[in-house]
Amino acid sequence: MHAVQPGQRLVRFSVFELDARARELRKHGVRIKLQEQPLQILQILLEHPGEVVTRDELQERIWPADTFVDFDHGLYNAVKKLREALGDTVDTPRFIETLPKRGYRFIGTVSGNGARVPAVDSEPPTAVVEPNRNYRRPVVVITIAAVLVLGVAFAVNRDKLQGSNAPFIRSVAVLPLQNLSGDPAQDYFADGMTEELITELSGISSIQVISRTSTMRYKKSDKSIPEIARELNVDAIVEGSVLHSGDRVRITAQLIYAPKDTNLWAETYDRDLKDVLGLQSEIAGAIASQVRIKTTPQERVRLNRPPSVNAKALEAYLQGEYHANRYGKGFGQQESETAISYFQQAIAEDPSFARPYVEMACAYEGLMLPSNQRWPMERAAAEKALTLDPNLAEAHFAMGRVKFFYERNFAAAEREFKRAIELNPSSADAHDWFALYLSSQGRLAESEAETELAERLDPSDYLNCTCTSGGEVERGISLLKNEIALNPEEGSAHLELAKCYATKGMQKEYIDELQRTASLFGFPKFAKQIARAYATAGYQAALRAWAEGLDENGVNRPLMVAETYVRLGDKDLALQWLERGYSEHDDDMVFLNSEAVWHPLRSDPRFKDLLRRVGLSQ
Repeated sequence: MHAVQPGQRLVRFSVFELDARARELRKHGVRIKLQEQPLQILQILLEHPGEVVTRDELQERIWPADTFVDFDHGLYNAVKKLREALGDTVDTPRFIETLPKRGYRFIGTVSGNGARVPAVDSEPPTAVVEPNRNYRRPVVVITIAAVLVLGVAFAVNRDKLQGSNAPFIRSVAVLPLQNLSGDPAQDYFADGMTEELITELSGISSIQVISRTSTMRYKKSDKSIPEIARELNVDAIVEGSVLHSGDRVRITAQLIYAPKDTNLWAETYDRDLKDVLGLQSEIAGAIASQVRIKTTPQERVRLNRPPSVNAKALEAYLQGEYHANRYGKGFGQQESETAISYFQQAIAEDPSFARPYVEMACAYEGLMLPSNQRWPMERAAAEKALTLDPNLAEAHFAMGRVKFFYERNFAAAEREFKRAIELNPSSADAHDWFALYLSSQGRLAESEAETELAERLDPSDYLNCTCTSGGEVERGISLLKNEIALNPEEGSAHLELAKCYATKGMQKEYIDELQRTASLFGFPKFAKQIARAYATAGYQAALRAWAEGLDENGVNRPLMVAETYVRLGDKDLALQWLERGYSEHDDDMVFLNSEAVWHPLRSDPRFKDLLRRVGLSQ
């Protein structure tokens, strides 16, 4: 067999070619994405074809002594990925043979072109990594959350076991998990599980966890792990996969230290489907017995609480989450109605399951009902969720919104928002809405601090921008354009961009975005009316068409109409719509003090009286 020298550039075997200088593996000339560690293993094996490369040799060259890693799991996963790239198997290997407890041997036929390049370094340059994202059947969601939560907790505390050289994890992002079923119709499971993992991890107060909104944009990204981590400003990345076949489930999860692109923790589990829910407490106990996890007593109770969710209920819940998130992206009322239907199915299957009540409370927001009809429904759902699970952070967040927007009980709203943050310190939504609450109360310094934290936890969320208050307009426009480039049909983003353009006095751009908003939210005729009014009679006619169309199409947002009349300079009509907003408990009434658009009304006695009735300071 041809022996490949450590400095040889191109190494060929079968239909594959390793270019050591470019650090690329190619098949029939087409590049195969492969992480750095599997690539290093391949090059080392090719330097010694037909010979055993021991585990100790691989550890010395790829995982030096000053690098903390669970070597067994790291090596297992690296070789597994290498075999997947080569289409190789353990049982009938064509290229890589395993010698149990000893090491590995390359058994394929090797040839090279004689060119020379550097050999593999123990500190490789940053590799282009294909995230091993993971998706699953519904029953595995809570289980994998426990696996990853405790795996991250293990990594956070590994410095106790490995000394001061171990990297310290302060922040983590969960990449969209990979659906290995081969069925795109199962993607909702993947998205739902990603969200569940983020929620579970967010409950650990010792680390910051990036929001789903920011991580889901990497669902089909080719960016490397270090690059993603730099963009999200995190120390570590969680990725994994789930494969369900018949009555069997295979769960693989890993935690990667981003600066060096090295595995800190990884594990693969095979279980019967009927046993998967019990796996949570099994893994939690196994890891907790070896490592002192830095969690509060309350967090430990949550992590070790055995799951008891009916599988059909969980499936319906994940379907509902998927559609609710689509409505949140501005895909119209139908998505909200579909989500509510699934949440109701989940509740019917398992009335003790609290989370569908919470998600249903938020999904009601998408119904085109007057606020005074919608908010009692949201309050009832939030109350039921809290009855079932008093320590559910999302339920306190939902109740905080009810107290803030509907009841205008500001002291109670503050207590609920604070409780939600206490239970889920990495909830960008809770920090963001608490910031809005503080701003409405004139507590601007506190509001700014909460907004900054929300932006760190969800750096891609365009809703953190403040175009309507006249601040950071350029940044807001930039964020919104980026979001629209990724999701052109996201109606909410177009509406926010319209407000930014209005703040800047960009009239045509403002009207264009109002048209797009109307169309994307399911009103194409309304959009044409705005366009026709602008073309025939100009800017003010288009604004009047927008204001009148909102009412005619039953959008039930009185303050959106009032805002339009303020821009038109019609104070009387604006105040009439504000009064309607007050009687219908329009959500935005609580922001009358904090949004610049209302400044022209501040000297009017009618507006001052309105502020008094809402409970806002003058």
